Amino acid sequence: MAILGSGMAGGMLGAVLARNGVKVLIIDAGAHPRFAVGESTIPYTSGMMRLIADRYRVPELKALSNHDGTVRVSPFCGRKQNFGFVYHREGEPQDPRQVNQLVVPIAFRTESHLFRQDIDAYLFHVAVKYGAEARLATRVTDVDIDPDEGVVLRSDRGDEFRAAYVVDGSGYRSPLAERFELRETPTRARTHSRCLFTHMIGVRPFDESPTAEHHAQPNPWHHGTLHHVFDGGWLWVIPFDNHPGALNPLCSVGLTLDPRKYPKGDLPPEREFADFLARFPEIAWQFKGASAVRPWVSTGRLQYSTHKVVGDRYCLTSHAAGFIDALYSRGLANTLAVVNALGRRLIDASRDGDWSTGRFAYVEDLQQGLFDFHDDLVYSSFVGFGDYELWNAVNRTWMLGTMSGNMMLEDAHHRFRQTGDDNVFVEAEQYGHPGSPLPISESFVRLGTRTRELCESVERGALAPSAAAAEILDSVRKADFFPYADQFGLPENGCYHMTPDRIDGAKLWARTSAPADIGPRMLNALENMAVAKAEESS
Repeated sequence: MAILGSGMAGGMLGAVLARNGVKVLIIDAGAHPRFAVGESTIPYTSGMMRLIADRYRVPELKALSNHDGTVRVSPFCGRKQNFGFVYHREGEPQDPRQVNQLVVPIAFRTESHLFRQDIDAYLFHVAVKYGAEARLATRVTDVDIDPDEGVVLRSDRGDEFRAAYVVDGSGYRSPLAERFELRETPTRARTHSRCLFTHMIGVRPFDESPTAEHHAQPNPWHHGTLHHVFDGGWLWVIPFDNHPGALNPLCSVGLTLDPRKYPKGDLPPEREFADFLARFPEIAWQFKGASAVRPWVSTGRLQYSTHKVVGDRYCLTSHAAGFIDALYSRGLANTLAVVNALGRRLIDASRDGDWSTGRFAYVEDLQQGLFDFHDDLVYSSFVGFGDYELWNAVNRTWMLGTMSGNMMLEDAHHRFRQTGDDNVFVEAEQYGHPGSPLPISESFVRLGTRTRELCESVERGALAPSAAAAEILDSVRKADFFPYADQFGLPENGCYHMTPDRIDGAKLWARTSAPADIGPRMLNALENMAVAKAEESS
């Protein structure tokens, strides 16, 4: 079979398939190493990396499931111990009470800031090590598919490749999306954003700024991914030099804007970034003396979607299928979720010769569900950026989702480790709401939908932001799927740290008070993360 693209999706899927005896050809218009964004992992990313390593017997992936292993693969990667958010208003001093932070519990893992040119190359070379063939610097210009016979790919060099199936992991300029007119025009995404980004040198830790002196967040901003948020957008700061022994002086920086509030003009991106900093001097402090080390990239609207990602003898993965926004670092997590679901189906099809579209129907539902869930969340967040009270509430729904989704993943991995039965993952696909972090909980699913509906009312001017915030936080306090919900939903508790005492409390809640379908999963998840940490330490 053929894979288009040798980035994160293509390299990892190629490794999974080649390791399990599938004959694989990876084709890419570019070559390694190369610049890429999508650099910040989340616990779901790392947990899925470990799960895929075990499920598909690719132990090299485990190195990327924790920070210590990641910096052994590439010492140019950074660490991520928190997700930090600092709220700003143009022309006003930053209110030190208006900060939010979710700390990754060090008892379980430390996340990473991936220097993608190294990590993508590593995954590609793992695929080649297991027998995948590669044709880099080869652009596919034409695709023909016969549902009964297979796929014919033609390149700009005049090459012709034949395969039983093709997976397109090439990104926005997907040859399959173009060939079969799969893009939704206009996109169904509610989110509107554009971006300018680069790598910089000389970016100062925000903790050292006069603004941060008044903050009381539990973990230093510089130890994680920092988001400066404001009405109409957000700015990411992803340092690679934030751990002992760091060798990389660079920092990834990206400014993401709603083009309806910040229209894209004719200014070069470096000038637009400088003009933005002039309007927000407390953010500008961090960039005094900093400079870009590569050309800025400035995009148009980021959002695109596909009305169909699975067809006869083909599948589009992740960023070939669609994209919302880098907010919340879900891109890599979604990529791995699709690789996990697609890998088993492709291995089985290569063995029994059944490449029917129906076999891959769940992958369609999963990718479309992941797109819609993330769109609801990011759309709601952009509306929330206009008013801190509302943003503070929306941010809690994201925290609940990222923690609950990780629980579902770790539970499935725990049961697989205990039994070795791959049907554990088949069972997990039977729940409704594919793409939701917590598909077993109707109340969680409804929370996300209701949050988006309330934000739509706010955007129309039909509801005050304070009223929307009050309803969202009330729903959070009443959540039955998460411990400490009554405290978590209080507006003054903007930061959350799963300390050892809280971990013990979560175990007690899981045993005594949690719903029957949640409690055992949480206990399994906590045990699985503890085992992973112990293995990492040894």
